[in-house]
Amino acid sequence: MKLWQKENSKKTDEIIDKFTVGKDRELDINLAPFDLLGSMAHAIMLTSIDLLEKQELKNILKECKIIYNEEIKQGKFEIIDGIEDVHSQIEFTLTSKIGDTGKKIHSGRSRNDQVLVDMKMYLRHKIEEIVGLTKGLFDALQAKSELHKNDLLPGYTHLQIAMPSSFGLWFGAYAESLVDDLISLQSVYKIVNKNPLGSGAGYGSNFPLKRHLTKELLGFDDLNYNVVYAQMTRGKMEFLVAQALGVFANTLSKMAMDVCLYNSQNFGFINLPEEMTTGSSIMPHKKNPDVAEILRGKANKLKGLAAEIAFVQTNLPSGYHREMQLIKEIIMPALDDFADALNVATFMIQNLKIKENLLDDPKFDLLFSVENVNQKVIEGMPFRDAYRTIGGEIEAGTYSPIKELHHTLEGSIGNLCNEEINTMMNETLKSFNFEKVHEAFEKLLNYEVQ
Repeated sequence: MKLWQKENSKKTDEIIDKFTVGKDRELDINLAPFDLLGSMAHAIMLTSIDLLEKQELKNILKECKIIYNEEIKQGKFEIIDGIEDVHSQIEFTLTSKIGDTGKKIHSGRSRNDQVLVDMKMYLRHKIEEIVGLTKGLFDALQAKSELHKNDLLPGYTHLQIAMPSSFGLWFGAYAESLVDDLISLQSVYKIVNKNPLGSGAGYGSNFPLKRHLTKELLGFDDLNYNVVYAQMTRGKMEFLVAQALGVFANTLSKMAMDVCLYNSQNFGFINLPEEMTTGSSIMPHKKNPDVAEILRGKANKLKGLAAEIAFVQTNLPSGYHREMQLIKEIIMPALDDFADALNVATFMIQNLKIKENLLDDPKFDLLFSVENVNQKVIEGMPFRDAYRTIGGEIEAGTYSPIKELHHTLEGSIGNLCNEEINTMMNETLKSFNFEKVHEAFEKLLNYEVQ
């Protein structure tokens, strides 16, 4: 029997059960630690308003800690056949161990706000994972930028040679892009990091629940105050996370495309490590950048994630609707895919090799035309006259490039400002304040009933 079934409910048809439960049992394993922590916090709060006795709380916390340490942390937790989801599994486990006390833990709580708090803590955890992996990619890009700051690279507009760039500038551009990507994610984190417990099925409870207490116990920054809106955040928060992933995905797909281009024979600017390329079944010379191409494809796929979530919610009014369950099947695998993409991107950047002295090739001489124009401006010629003069030399075939570069502009070839970009990254990382969550969970897992 399911927790929500009435005594006179008929046995659920197997086909309907499979259709409605979907992948919940498989995906809910990811929610197990958060569901357990949420239940512990809720039980402490119930005790504070005399809906649980202190001894009952001791029994609940004791069994919760056993489940957490001996099953969840050891990877042994499972949702057994006949149990609908993680919430049911934990409640059934507690009830089997401590009897009627286990049944009391759901007082003042609906599965709606239980799922919500689990998903918020899960998304909060995955955001922290993404932030850590992003910092790893950022560090790899910054290291390469410094290492190759004096190695020049052709710059392009419209896929035509434009002006001199450098590998330092190219690597550093993606590093700074990741800072802005994290800033967009940080705004989403603020929205996710609010406590919905106490909102029940979307209309609150007549129990005098202490919502600020569970907020503190679970390390949230604030509440979703309005109980109707708390339920409206279901789907909205996943949509916003997906949008933020799309911002990251744009950075990754562009970088992967650059790598594919620069690795090709027609460009020949970089070499990828052997393990990131594959050969051809008939062409022995081929070293295809398959990993970079898959990275590009996965990143482009992530750009559509927010739209997929939005379509599931099309025309839904306020209140809970079962379609919300389907969003877990969209967002959870995508978060794992994105983590894999960040890992692969970091490995790729760390191990690719650049080619030096690229701009010594005469085919890149026109890259320096602006240097010639600017030199004449420095000598006193008006810019428009200098532009026409160099243009005339190019047409007449008398143009001779000035290849000595003196770029001091902030963020240009000769002044990458990597230190400033690193400072921006560190300030952004601090703004997440993940330590607050860690401390709250540590206190909760070591809570002693007085």
